[in-house]
Amino acid sequence: MAGFLKRMLPKRFRKEGTVIPVVKLSGVISAGGSQFRPALNLANVSLALDKAFASKSSPAVAIAINSPGGSPVQSRMIYNRIRELAREKQKKVLVFVEDVAASGGYMIALAGDEIIADPTSIVGSIGVVSGGFGFPELLKKIGVERRVYTAGENKAILDPFQPEKEKDIEYLKSLQLEIHQVFIDMVRERRTGKLRQGDDTVFSGLFWSGKRGLELGLIDGLGDMLQELKKRYGKKTKLELVTTPRGLFGRKAPGVSLPGLGGIGADLASGLAEVAEEKAWWARYGL
Repeated sequence: MAGFLKRMLPKRFRKEGTVIPVVKLSGVISAGGSQFRPALNLANVSLALDKAFASKSSPAVAIAINSPGGSPVQSRMIYNRIRELAREKQKKVLVFVEDVAASGGYMIALAGDEIIADPTSIVGSIGVVSGGFGFPELLKKIGVERRVYTAGENKAILDPFQPEKEKDIEYLKSLQLEIHQVFIDMVRERRTGKLRQGDDTVFSGLFWSGKRGLELGLIDGLGDMLQELKKRYGKKTKLELVTTPRGLFGRKAPGVSLPGLGGIGADLASGLAEVAEEKAWWARYGL
């Protein structure tokens, strides 16, 4: 009878232990994405974040990160949204690193008041990378002539079908340095008093294990989410995974084409290219 009466009480009056909302942020960070590979970006995670921080009885929100990086813009947008919600709702943010929080993934992790990782997690990679392919020699071999018409002398900068120009490379590097400095400033601000003094190798683009990351001051502790939260909030602490709501019919099934976008074959080819690109991101960290 007592158990029945307890279940009838509103949830906020039940003494069943602390409930901590958990939001999982996984994947390559990109503004795009598709039915094959939904991207990690603000549009895809904002509802889950809003719901997690709306929990009035929870003293903290746990963020699980597993990302090799990607778009610096989307990384900063997610970071900013987490910090905004933390201030607005007065919640502590605890970030837990799974396999990897590198580059943009680590930028998002900076939103945590504390960052906790497994000793074998990968953290860091505080740098900026751009990549691509060049095909001018291939065009010559197959007898194809590249024709480009522009208004503005730099409109075709870094065209992969034309030979590289030194001034184009210098310009790209200048942009990378600017973005890198923004990243460095974020790390220094959020890790004030925690980074190992006089060791700027943390900003070199290298990445480390969670154990080494703790020594460098990139993270605050080693452990796993459940045990850490129980240690802080009691043995009866429960985790509540918060996900983004789905539509009535859920996510669109792979292979369904949209009018005018090339049909199933084009979608499949695009999907395979996305899979290959995503694998390349993870492969940088041996995953």
